[in-house]
Amino acid sequence: MNLLFDSFWRALAYSLRPRVVALSILPLLLLIGVTGGLLYLFWETSVNWIQQWLSNQAILDHLLGLLEGLGASKLRNVLAPLLLLLLTLPLVTVLSLLAVSWFMTPALVALVAERRFPTLSRLRGGGLMASVLLGLSASLMAALALLISMPLWLIPPLVMLLPPLIWGWLTYRVMVFDVLAEHASRDERLAILRRHRLGLLAIGVLTGYLGAAPGAVWTLGAMAIVLAPLLIPVAIWIYTFVFAFSALWFAHFCLSALSQLRAELIVPNNTALAPPQQDPDDVPPP
Repeated sequence: MNLLFDSFWRALAYSLRPRVVALSILPLLLLIGVTGGLLYLFWETSVNWIQQWLSNQAILDHLLGLLEGLGASKLRNVLAPLLLLLLTLPLVTVLSLLAVSWFMTPALVALVAERRFPTLSRLRGGGLMASVLLGLSASLMAALALLISMPLWLIPPLVMLLPPLIWGWLTYRVMVFDVLAEHASRDERLAILRRHRLGLLAIGVLTGYLGAAPGAVWTLGAMAIVLAPLLIPVAIWIYTFVFAFSALWFAHFCLSALSQLRAELIVPNNTALAPPQQDPDDVPPP
């Protein structure tokens, strides 16, 4: 538990460093460009397809007719764009996680290692291709879990639980591998997962709840559609910051756990390491 809270406040302090803010610019611009380009190219076609699908659902079409008769005359025109935005949000979330994982996490881990663990040996138990494959496969599994669980979202408590849990699991799966890829061997990574699984899952779930926050903007209804060109870049910025913070939290936690693991073991070739050095800029909270 001490390791969980210690790595949390360190990650929070590191996330405000100018170097971290600068590293976030590339994935942020990339995500905004990709998302904006996709919406520009496919928005009208996608809205028309959703409207056609809604009209083919007899129950939904009848319900919309009843609501329009009660005064919600614009509901049919608003519902399709709103549904498209809701469907876009999971895609933006996954793209944000993968962009931070591939473009920021190696540099963030290097920053943490440089300042706190300069003597930590690099056993390179993971590579770029393995990271890409893991990220894509875990993202597909998370997307499948979201699709399967959607009917349960109609139950009010579950809609507040299931999506953050799925995002948390995805973040945990991707980030643990990435932050340990350079320094830990495969056996060390598996040992850390066995020893600290609950703590690592807790980090993933907590950041999953933070990542779910931008979804609240779509509760604005029709106003969300009007403000979509502004709300989507803001949501992407929030996702980028949350996942960068998550990468730093996992990095501090996992590298500390790796240092402790090696200190307890007799490592071949005398690679057992000293405890982490104190970062001169790290000042524990009162």
